[in-house]
Amino acid sequence: MGKFYLDSIPFSRCCSRESKPQGGELMRKKDAPKTNELFTERWSPRAFEESPLEQAEIDALFEAARWSPSCYNDQPWYFVYATEGEPLKRLQSVLVDSNQVWAKKAPMLVMVFARRNFAHNQKENKWSEFDVGASTMALIFQAHFMGLSCHPMAGFSPEKAYEVCGVDPKTHKAMCALVVGKQGDRKTLPSDIQEREFPNDRHPTGEFVQKLS
Repeated sequence: MGKFYLDSIPFSRCCSRESKPQGGELMRKKDAPKTNELFTERWSPRAFEESPLEQAEIDALFEAARWSPSCYNDQPWYFVYATEGEPLKRLQSVLVDSNQVWAKKAPMLVMVFARRNFAHNQKENKWSEFDVGASTMALIFQAHFMGLSCHPMAGFSPEKAYEVCGVDPKTHKAMCALVVGKQGDRKTLPSDIQEREFPNDRHPTGEFVQKLS
């Protein structure tokens, strides 16, 4: 993978207000002022433009994932992606029909896998899925930082994913599918999906954080 520098992406693509999620600023309010807006502005749209990604952008996504923490630094993540033509169509066939309806316009589709065993001793890695989740989130935030959007999906066929991607289910577990691209106009979506095309809220931290005393 080639080196990636932020200077290689136009400022307007990376940081302009136009690249922010539609409606995200109006519907989300952070409770802790010091929290970076990267976390509150990111959401998972379904409307995507078909414009292709630059190779420097693709490289940056996986470079961000690469630097994620993992147990024993085992780095159990494995990504298979497609961006065009027949490979993209084959990978899209892995998705359930309801996801194919909108995801087919996105210029990039990624399948995420978790290696089941540690590389250094081949024993079961009980933390691999946790580590792969962290790596995937790093990819998602890198995309948002560059003015792109991601939508992770559980709606796919694991059996088809193993077949299409050439991954052995004995060594890896299919975790999720992920579309990446520039956010599109919600009006391009079917009417029933348009109704759901907005950022979701989150539970307040008081519901899931406890300070031990």
